[in-house]
Amino acid sequence: MKVVAFNGSPRRDGNTSILIDKVLNELKKEGITTEHIHIAGGKLRGCTACYKCFETLNNKCIIECDIINNCIEKMIEADGIILGSPTYFTDVTAEMKALIDRAGFVAKANDDILKRKVGAAVVSVRRAGGIHVFDTINHFFSINQMIGVGSDYWNLGMGLDIGDVQKDAEGLRTMELLGQNMAWILKKINE
Repeated sequence: MKVVAFNGSPRRDGNTSILIDKVLNELKKEGITTEHIHIAGGKLRGCTACYKCFETLNNKCIIECDIINNCIEKMIEADGIILGSPTYFTDVTAEMKALIDRAGFVAKANDDILKRKVGAAVVSVRRAGGIHVFDTINHFFSINQMIGVGSDYWNLGMGLDIGDVQKDAEGLRTMELLGQNMAWILKKINE
């Protein structure tokens, strides 16, 4: 089993990364292979609604100038997908939105290729607005017929400066439980 995590934060080792790694550590303890991919930092194009993916039917977006097709390929290969984003004006980053829109369009065009994969949202937030980020990511999972994973609270951790989420004991525990729940679901599906 494999879980791939996509980090939409422009801060490579910031709070979102710390939270994602907390989840991935729990998955590793259960023998699940993990990969953590930072999608921010390079130029990512948003979806242009050209509908070429509905014509080509090759599991790819027609836009090939960035890493999105590589991300889609990794999503297809994985059993579980984590999408992590900091909260930018009460939503995901532009990079995460580009991934959600383009991967979602390609998945729908190609017979719902993400159907029944396990998905988990990871959100870092300074103070408020994180629930909308959580919803945006979970809408991606829902429309793609994926199985969403929760914890004992919303999947978010609080902090402003890099490393501040380390002080959010509840947020860190939420991520640990999220990883444990994701591992449990993956194992049940693959029994």
